[in-house]
Amino acid sequence: MDYSDNRLADYRGDSHIGRGALDVPFLLIVLLLLAIGVVMVLSASFARAYYSSVSNHSATFYFTRQLFFAVTGVAIMLLASRFPIGFYRRFSGVLLLFSIVMLLLVLVGGVRANGARRWFAIGSITFQPSEIAKIAVILFEAQLVCRYKDKMGTFRYGVLPFGIVAAVIVGLLVLEPHLSASIIILGVTAIMMFVGGTRIFWFLLGGGAVALGGVIAVNVLEYSSERISAWMDPFADTSDTGYQIVQSLYAIGSGGLSGLGLGSGRQKYLYLPEEHNDFIFSVVCEELGFIGAALILILFALLITRGFWLAMHCKDRYSFLVCCGVTGLLALQVFLNVAVVTNLIPCTGISLPFFSYGGTALWLQLAEMGIILSISRDVPEKKFIRPRLKRATSRREGAEA
Repeated sequence: MDYSDNRLADYRGDSHIGRGALDVPFLLIVLLLLAIGVVMVLSASFARAYYSSVSNHSATFYFTRQLFFAVTGVAIMLLASRFPIGFYRRFSGVLLLFSIVMLLLVLVGGVRANGARRWFAIGSITFQPSEIAKIAVILFEAQLVCRYKDKMGTFRYGVLPFGIVAAVIVGLLVLEPHLSASIIILGVTAIMMFVGGTRIFWFLLGGGAVALGGVIAVNVLEYSSERISAWMDPFADTSDTGYQIVQSLYAIGSGGLSGLGLGSGRQKYLYLPEEHNDFIFSVVCEELGFIGAALILILFALLITRGFWLAMHCKDRYSFLVCCGVTGLLALQVFLNVAVVTNLIPCTGISLPFFSYGGTALWLQLAEMGIILSISRDVPEKKFIRPRLKRATSRREGAEA
């Protein structure tokens, strides 16, 4: 990509004129993953829903709610795809400020659960301000990159502003505490800085600082040290700190090559905690086996690859940065969730996009996909069929002549 043309580099995408169609491959993969995810929520949740008083012992309680959020989420995604990228750029600062205010308010009036205060409750619906912060950071930091352009190699412009944004957001998340969201915000910031042109030296220095902070957190915060201990040897305390990951490994191991069959898993019968949420991929492995889990990961890989392909074909810098940021966020969440349930990394409580139960999180994930679809409307080289049809038509016209 050559952004030497200032007109293209500063393009704001405010006009609807000349916008093309949605990127069909990207849209179809999102819908396919969403459909599989809703089915897996039904399979993973019916036992807990039946035994839960919250659901009035309705086995389809979580499924019907997730189906509602999925259908309405698709509408939100399509609506988000209608707004040009200039709209998101114009309000990126407002959205970041809003997310900071919400993170402050949740510390005061949020719902406390499992020793953390991360949620707001509106009736039966809960949502985490951290989900808003993720996309807000991407949109705002993309604006910073466009503003500083060739100065991104310096500390003053390529490191300091991004560090301040990340420090404010992560600082508020630590107070909740919300380790997984903190990791994602740091990861997303690193992605935006990397594609923006920040020197590698600053990444090495920042990585060392993060590692040092992690060591301090493990030694100071009790819940962090417990998670590290459970990760290193989950079978040392299978009834307490290592219980969840041990049950997850049992589920994955019992699935084998082809799985026990959809709906036939055993760990979801109140053995595996968060079986329909953060650990739903364990149920996928148990019921669909290695083959089914691998196919789902391949779909995610195709979606991520397509997202980066669209980014590489964007006609302006801001669209490129946002597309990279949202796609990188998706890739980061998928990797971290699978790594957690397989005990590759310590448990951090990261949901699997399109699969884990959670209405407002699903809405925001689909809204993020809608932003990529909006960007795809302005990508001029995304058609595979039309050029072939055009060449075929030209050959036919030549033969007739």
